[in-house]
Amino acid sequence: MVKQDNRVPSAFKRSLVLYRTLGPFAAAFLAPIFLRRLLKRGGYQKNFAQRFGSFGIQDKQRLMSHRWTWIRSISVGETLVALKVAKALKQEEPSIQIALSVTTSTGFALAQQEASEWLFVFYNPIDSQAAVNRVLQLLRPWRLILIEGELWPNLLSACIESNVPVMIANARLSPRSARRFTQFGKWTSPFFSTLAWVGIPDEADRERWEAVGVPSERIQLTGSVKFDSSQPDETRPQLFENLLRHSGLRAGEPVIVAGSTHNGEETILVQALKKWRSNHPTLRLLIAPRHVERIPDILRELTPMGVKILKRSALPSQEPWDVILLDTTGELRDWYPLSSIAFIGKSLTAKGGQNPVEPALCGKAVLFGPHMENFESIVNLLLTHDGALQASSVSHMEELVECLLSDEGRRRQLGHNARAALHQHQGAAQRTARQVMQIRIVQ
Repeated sequence: MVKQDNRVPSAFKRSLVLYRTLGPFAAAFLAPIFLRRLLKRGGYQKNFAQRFGSFGIQDKQRLMSHRWTWIRSISVGETLVALKVAKALKQEEPSIQIALSVTTSTGFALAQQEASEWLFVFYNPIDSQAAVNRVLQLLRPWRLILIEGELWPNLLSACIESNVPVMIANARLSPRSARRFTQFGKWTSPFFSTLAWVGIPDEADRERWEAVGVPSERIQLTGSVKFDSSQPDETRPQLFENLLRHSGLRAGEPVIVAGSTHNGEETILVQALKKWRSNHPTLRLLIAPRHVERIPDILRELTPMGVKILKRSALPSQEPWDVILLDTTGELRDWYPLSSIAFIGKSLTAKGGQNPVEPALCGKAVLFGPHMENFESIVNLLLTHDGALQASSVSHMEELVECLLSDEGRRRQLGHNARAALHQHQGAAQRTARQVMQIRIVQ
């Protein structure tokens, strides 16, 4: 049991003053970018006032009727983790009431599917003192759990003053971000030092969190919640397989699923598809762009390339197709089980990469390009255990795929090795929940 000190440290106050001084200028600069993203992704009108801490009468009444555990997420990937943590917390404390907030409309739609009498879903408030305080007054939270990261100074300050411990579950801090925070440690470390608890996916992450200012004794190894697949849903992949069968795909015909692709990768993959088909004429490609709002631009790029394209929303279809574009959200993890090879996007034409865990847990042959910096620990784990392949260039990627398409045994071995390597992370959600419940306020 941990006592939360509601006095704001002096170093924190200095950094907070700087943030509040420069924040309005940064907000004015970034606002057009944020609004453009909202418009592209759609769905921003619904519950928009929640972003400013304003709720309807019924929601206010519900929120004020309980004290909540607040879990703060961002987009789809973090929301999947948040939902796992929420369900694990519910197992630990059946009477718990959880308020799950998200930033993006896609994350909100995913979370809303799981909303229930104990799980309230809303949009994250902007980091203004007024919006944050309005939300805290309604929730009166026992604790705030940040998923993977994103420390907002006004939110942190308000939580300290309200005696609310702030924690990070499944904490992710890339080497690049750690270097930046360390470079400006005089101003950023006071924020990190106020965290009550940080759950790290891998022991290799500990040094980075210590370097940015989190006390060592508050950092605990939990394993990665993203890699915890204790409750897989086997019904949806079967549903999607039926969609493909009714759209002309025959049993045994190979499919490459390219997940979370970024600008330029779709063109590269379609050009490669035309080459691979010389030896594998029945090969099909399913592309899931990281940002679904790019679909019109992708169609304009791919249509002149002479391939037949269908959108996922048109399935089932009797039209012939070479490529399916996923124009829906929250489904990628359920398409991976149908793949012969899974390609991980943002690894060829952009830096950082995307998460390779979902296809690896499905026992699929996973392939990615040279730029996987944001997932260094899991990439090293998979490569060390021969559970994935990394291409050094586009031509190398084409060669590796050609080899895998010709060797089913090699594909099976890669998938088996990947599953075995990730076994250590099973139960991470429950370990996270148990640690979270130990951080309580003495009032």
